[in-house]
Amino acid sequence: MTAISLGMPSVPTKLAERRKSRQIQVGSVAVGGDAPVSVQSMTTTRTSDIGATLQQIAELTASGCQIVRVACPTQDDADALPVIAKKSQIPVIADIHFQPKYVFAAIEAGCAAVRVNPGNIKKFDDQVKEIAKAAKDHGTPIRIGVNAGSLDKRLLQKYGKATPEALVESALWEASLFEEHDFRDIKISVKHNDPVVMIEAYRQLAAACDYPLHLGVTEAGPAFQGTIKSAVAFGALLSQGIGDTIRVSLSAPPVEEVKVGNQILESLNLKQRGLEIVSCPSCGRAQVDVYKLAEEVTAGLTGMEVPLRVAVMGCVVNGPGEAREADLGVASGNGKGQIFVKGEVIKTVPESKIVETLIEEAMKLAEQMEAAGVTSGEPSVSVAG
Repeated sequence: MTAISLGMPSVPTKLAERRKSRQIQVGSVAVGGDAPVSVQSMTTTRTSDIGATLQQIAELTASGCQIVRVACPTQDDADALPVIAKKSQIPVIADIHFQPKYVFAAIEAGCAAVRVNPGNIKKFDDQVKEIAKAAKDHGTPIRIGVNAGSLDKRLLQKYGKATPEALVESALWEASLFEEHDFRDIKISVKHNDPVVMIEAYRQLAAACDYPLHLGVTEAGPAFQGTIKSAVAFGALLSQGIGDTIRVSLSAPPVEEVKVGNQILESLNLKQRGLEIVSCPSCGRAQVDVYKLAEEVTAGLTGMEVPLRVAVMGCVVNGPGEAREADLGVASGNGKGQIFVKGEVIKTVPESKIVETLIEEAMKLAEQMEAAGVTSGEPSVSVAG
């Protein structure tokens, strides 16, 4: 009789090979090619308020944002760009609509890139030659940002509405105009508020060109709805290797956009995990307040940067197995908790001591990892019931 292995199955660390795109340089951040997928956000301050804008950029930087976009609807905003671009800790992209003169101002200001929306800049196509020359002279990439809500009227007339085909045709048309002037330092976005339309547009665009792609669901909505829409859309595309940089658009503080964006990438093993809390959803089997435990452990370990997985489990069904798979974990029940470190039970403590003990053991592990020079590592994969 042939023996059947009951060992753990191998788990892929990524779902698909990255689409082969050309690479551009947005300030210090490489976008496309084999560069990691980057997370962007956009300030909500008036760009002309330099102090407030730089303060928000600092907050975004601290939360893991890698590229930031600032709006430039007025001359005062354009005048503020040189200082903001110079003092920002991360690359600054100027977001230009309606007024082509601000495209040139942003390039002259030293912005890391400029986003243009061809659909709402008057006679944009007539000025591509001048824009391409200025951008090339300064080494400034251009993002062609097509939006469903501001699609060129000619394409709206042709397609009747902002279909995937209309969005892609707009983007490729504008890219071709830059190509005529030997400018290819371009990335493209084709945003729509409907994830299904957006996904199809990016699939078509990915097949039609080799430019790096910036993913976004535009006007995604309030935090909960926007998070779901973005996670679904980005997950569908990134799992097929499509996408080089992302921005989660939420009606919420921009730091929340960055948190969601990073979590999406971590969930797909496209970004190195730092601290990860694994907790059960709770159910009728739970004999402790799992929500409270998880929140208190998370709060106690905020700021820890080593790649540590901590499992907070509330019952004896999945708890021991999940806690054993984590670096550190607790399986709780009957007023006490079994503390696991690297798969081994090291002690059993009263429920009142669980949070305190987990934090103590996490700090010990972090110190050991830092002493050993382990500040990053391959993301681990676990399956919970």
